[in-house]
This record gives sequence, structure tokens and C-alpha cells, in this order.
Amino acid sequence: MLLFLDIGTGELILILLVVFVVMGPKKLPEVARTMGKTINELKRASAGFKNEINKEVQRLDRETRFNDFLQQKATQDESVTKEGETVSTKTSSKPIENPDPEPEQETGRVERKG
Repeated sequence: MLLFLDIGTGELILILLVVFVVMGPKKLPEVARTMGKTINELKRASAGFKNEINKEVQRLDRETRFNDFLQQKATQDESVTKEGETVSTKTSSKPIENPDPEPEQETGRVERKG
């Protein structure tokens, strides 16, 4: 935090000395404690704010992915019209038979006609 203020070590010591003189040695620990609590509360509030933003981003991401999935599913379930025929894109659980089976291989045996 002090890096952003560009305060050197000498300047920091001077500021602490002035605070010590103005506040006095009895009140200085109380002021430091109060400042520490305030900084802690700000950190917690900041973390809570970040957490809420992250939750919202994740919710929107899930919603977007779900909508994309629904759109993709709807596209897959639609029937495609091709050359006057309606072809469904749904698959069946029945195995597809090979319409053009390979010819049986010859075994090299010669059959004798008898």
C-alpha cells in the first residue's frame, strides 16, 4: 500500500513521530488498534464483494452453458428435410446391418464333381 503513495523510510518515520507527538503515548495504541480494525473490516467487505461478483459470474456462465446446451440439443433433435424426404437425426439402438457384405474368401480347395 505504501508503494502506491511513494513514501520512503525517512518520511514514514517522520509521519509516525508526528502522530506520536500529537496523539501521545497513551492514546497511540488505541488509535493503532482502531485503524487495524477498520482496515480489517474493509478487507472483509472487499472480499465479500469479490465473492458476490464471482458467484454472479459463475451463475451467468452456468446459465449461458445451459442455454447453449439446450440450443444444441434442439438443433440435433430437429428433422432435416433433404430432397423431399424427412431424415431424422435421432439414432436408434438397433445395430445397422452392412447392406453390401464382403464376398466370402476362397479357401483354395477345389471341389470335385463326381
